[in-house]
Amino acid sequence: MSPTVLFAGRAEQRQAYHHHLTRADSEAGIAINLAMDPANCDPGAVHYLIFAGNGPVQDFRPFRKLKAILSLWAGVETLLTIGPPDGVAVVRMVEPGLTQGMIDYVVGHTLRHHLEIDRYLGTEPIAVWETDYPPLAQDRRVSILGLGTLGTACAIALSDLGFAVAGWSRRPKTVPGVTCLSGPEGLADALTRADILVLLLPLTAMTERVLNAERLARLPQGACVINAGRGPLIDHGALIAALDKGHLRHATMDVFDIEPLPPTDPYWAHPKVTVTPHIASVTRPETAAVALIESIRRAEAGEPLENLVNSGQGY
Repeated sequence: MSPTVLFAGRAEQRQAYHHHLTRADSEAGIAINLAMDPANCDPGAVHYLIFAGNGPVQDFRPFRKLKAILSLWAGVETLLTIGPPDGVAVVRMVEPGLTQGMIDYVVGHTLRHHLEIDRYLGTEPIAVWETDYPPLAQDRRVSILGLGTLGTACAIALSDLGFAVAGWSRRPKTVPGVTCLSGPEGLADALTRADILVLLLPLTAMTERVLNAERLARLPQGACVINAGRGPLIDHGALIAALDKGHLRHATMDVFDIEPLPPTDPYWAHPKVTVTPHIASVTRPETAAVALIESIRRAEAGEPLENLVNSGQGY
């Protein structure tokens, strides 16, 4: 019997995902029964739900035959807030396009701050021939908070470029070429050594406002912050205060508590803040479809699912 798969992303995504899911399914040989519109699908017949937090499905209770919920997003806090049914596997999105997109963003903005490129991109001509030069990458310390799939990939990419990279995670990890830190003392070390700090933590009760005034004060004078994880990881008032006092040089912000970021938000006009509209990395249909179909293939074959979410941990 062919499993029924329901796509529950945004309506404007359906055409692209239908094309790529159909192609990936044909290559995998599963022959799924694919439904693209929840309004025209019996939820009681669905075995696999492809879910987006901003999509049309916000209640899992009608899906009585679910084997797994497959998230279109790397972050699963919205999914867990709704509450998956007991015994239903939840798989977070891990796919090459998502990972490479995050590497591109983090490496690009790290290099921007490392080379102090903004000094040469002002609206006024530079009237003085300044010959200050940045340190070599090996002398620039980068700390990444969060060593999940995306954080680890970014840490390796920056290490390969020669940066002195440290990564912090809740539990001890080992990443080649990266100084791995964990626990409260490790977090303090990651902050005090960070000329450039990258946030790639999941949002949980333990990580909300993890970068508060006390921890911002631990960063070296002139440090830069790049937040590509989640908006609530940061105490925004404390961050703006640290920028205004000159303790921090710049903050690049891609994620916020409220999105789209309201026009009245002080980040828009702050001279030491770069706002990007949640573009650090996105799930791409052509690569995500392969990952989604592979999860279904594994489940149907009785193989262990990969990238399972631990509801207790929140990621």
